[in-house]
Amino acid sequence: MRLTLPSFAFLAAATATLPFTARLSAAPPQISGIYPGLAMFNNEGECGTGAVVPWADRLWAITYAPHKPKGSTDKLYEITPELQQIVRPESVGGTPANRMIHRESNQLFIGPYAIDAERKVRVIPPSVMFGRHTGNARHLTDPAGKIYYATMEEGIYEVDVKTLAVKELWADEATKGNPKADLPGYHGKGLYSTQGRLVYANNGDRDKRVVTDPTVPSGALAEWDGKADKWTLIRRNQFTEVTGPGGIYGNENPDKDPIWSIGWDFRSLILQLLEDGKWHTYRLPKSSHSYDGAHGWNTEWPRIREIGEGDNLLMTMHGAMWKFPKTFSSKNSAGIAPRSNYLKVIGDFALWKDKVVFGCDDTANAEFLNKRKAKGEIAAPQSQSNLWFVEPSQIDHIGPVIGRGAVWMNDSVKAGQPSDAFLLAGYDQKGLHISAKAADGTHLTLEVDEAGNGTWTKVRELELAASGYQWVDLTALKGTWIRLTSSAALEKATAYFQYRNNDKRSNEADAIFAGLARLGDTNVTGGVIRAQGENKRTLAFAAQAPEGKDLGYYELDAELKLKAVNDAKLLEHTKTHTAIPAGVLTVDAASVIFTDDAGKRWRLPKGDAGYEKTGPLGDSRVAREVATERDLFAAYGSFFELPANNAGGFSKVRPAATSNIRIQDYCSYRGLFLMTGVSTDAAATKDNPHIIRSDDGKTALWAGAIDDIWKLGKPRGEGGPWEDTAVKASEPSEPYLMTAYDKKKVTLSHTSKEAVNLSVEVDVTGSGDWVKYQTFAVEAGKPTVHEFPTAFTAYWVRVVADKDATATATFKYE
Repeated sequence: MRLTLPSFAFLAAATATLPFTARLSAAPPQISGIYPGLAMFNNEGECGTGAVVPWADRLWAITYAPHKPKGSTDKLYEITPELQQIVRPESVGGTPANRMIHRESNQLFIGPYAIDAERKVRVIPPSVMFGRHTGNARHLTDPAGKIYYATMEEGIYEVDVKTLAVKELWADEATKGNPKADLPGYHGKGLYSTQGRLVYANNGDRDKRVVTDPTVPSGALAEWDGKADKWTLIRRNQFTEVTGPGGIYGNENPDKDPIWSIGWDFRSLILQLLEDGKWHTYRLPKSSHSYDGAHGWNTEWPRIREIGEGDNLLMTMHGAMWKFPKTFSSKNSAGIAPRSNYLKVIGDFALWKDKVVFGCDDTANAEFLNKRKAKGEIAAPQSQSNLWFVEPSQIDHIGPVIGRGAVWMNDSVKAGQPSDAFLLAGYDQKGLHISAKAADGTHLTLEVDEAGNGTWTKVRELELAASGYQWVDLTALKGTWIRLTSSAALEKATAYFQYRNNDKRSNEADAIFAGLARLGDTNVTGGVIRAQGENKRTLAFAAQAPEGKDLGYYELDAELKLKAVNDAKLLEHTKTHTAIPAGVLTVDAASVIFTDDAGKRWRLPKGDAGYEKTGPLGDSRVAREVATERDLFAAYGSFFELPANNAGGFSKVRPAATSNIRIQDYCSYRGLFLMTGVSTDAAATKDNPHIIRSDDGKTALWAGAIDDIWKLGKPRGEGGPWEDTAVKASEPSEPYLMTAYDKKKVTLSHTSKEAVNLSVEVDVTGSGDWVKYQTFAVEAGKPTVHEFPTAFTAYWVRVVADKDATATATFKYE
């Protein structure tokens, strides 16, 4: 999705009257839609983009620091059509992510700033309006003269749009003031008003268990009529965005316009609709589990926002770009569909000059709770983030779509009570795992709302399997929503949907990766890299040649110039404090093995056999944070998305791509994704703007966006839990990864002289909920080959033998 200079037609128009030198300087270097010169920094533990808004012929952006209600080193940025970044002197910082355009006064409210049509900036200082500002809304009784501000700790303020006078309505929980909203949960996100009520969402909790267990009850959605002495709780779950058809301007018809709020629990995403004074509930699949921490810290600010696509809005939630219809209602609920999956962490986005500009959260000084031994000790960078410019047409072509989620997950279910509506539309392959304890003869009724108009039609009736588990292929089922009803009460009931779109990628890496070292290459350079701290704003690179030979110390700057720096101390510091841990992965005859911090072993496909030998540059980086609280995991040619331990950890890992490149290190810097391990063959890197060569010609880096890695190739591999392994009867194998792979088959064999029953079991939720998929009677000397149905998938798979044996279980993913 690299944007080339000619595609920025607006730059030519905007700079036509400027001197020639100015026109040249108005085209700063960029790679994959990221302009390193637009990076934003602070001196805090995190620097995320809280809001981006086009206004008064400029793009305005604010950054936030964690837990800074009294201000911080964060700034308000004004970006010109020529992509000149202006740091506004009025900046006071804080932890802001609010934004609203007030029609009547013709002002943009963004963070604590009010900006008029002439770009005059006024500030509400933290001493006047304390808190981590998270949302704005139109006033219930004086929408022309006042607006609401909300803080992450449930502070609600009323602000006069002319004078900026502030009145505290509900005191921030971090102050001694009263009254307090006293809502369950904390870590507020969205605010919006309509139908005589102000609606507020939070997505965290102060329960100490939230930092380790993503299933702990957390978050809240609540409303207030502007007069009552308390708030009304709508739902006790984690919610983020709260908005309506009016978007950033607020609803134009506050007597009737709806509100939409998106949230989640450990089962799936939750969409709440307020319509005609009544709340309706829908559920959607999750594309990523990296957002699942019950503390709420990993979500940033999901949005539903206009990007100029007619009747559709763009929604970001749990790692997916979603199509969201502007007309969404209980009688017109069709049209929600996933567009692509992504790895970036996005705080806000807007359409500006024909591009969708995503404000990201790229590199944090603090890893917060996202620590694991596999990453080793890396000196902390300076917190920084950047904007990501994407052609609207490319939003559908980032990462291939998957979606997983439940209406029941180990729940007690009442007889005759329908489940929530779960999204059925928008996926090529669809399957449903059902597991429950029930009386004989219990059946499930599947109903579909085909048109999204609230009319439910029975489409299938299933008698629950005696084993307690069955899988249902839903691919041929048409409709918008699906729901389940049981004829009898159920205990520990799970109804878990696993969806995906067809992965049309080839096995070949895109041309943007030309020049990266391939397996077998020996003429390469590499080394370790890190974004520097202490306000240096450069990338440190300790370069090396094969056999550990030092090539020197280099720094990369905002102009993408890689310069040799003669400084032995910086070279040694970078090598020492960015060292690649050894022995993170092991491999046996069966598969690749990773042992997590709790000592649990997980098995992954091998990929090309060449990875079993150490490359000419030595050990390669396995795990590293590449966006705030987001890790990548690299193993034997594959990149994986790896959630933090408090969001499921390795149990919720997802393969993103597989290739035959052999990189040594990777990290984020100024919003870019950098990799080391580049061929010294000039012909291999010729004309590839993603290869940045040093000024002395001795070494090079690859630069792009994190989401470029989807283009490395379709996930694939071969392996399993056993390879001529002595196994004990009834003792399950170690788990082997299955999720997000396409075509799958297993070959089972053993060396016993008599038949052995080998049972294939799957973890359908990624939380250790193992069920028996199928038992195969494998005869002596006759391997059994089973190809899984196209729509079938689960998180993990394992095998169990009914007697002691020496067995092999090999899974091939293509």
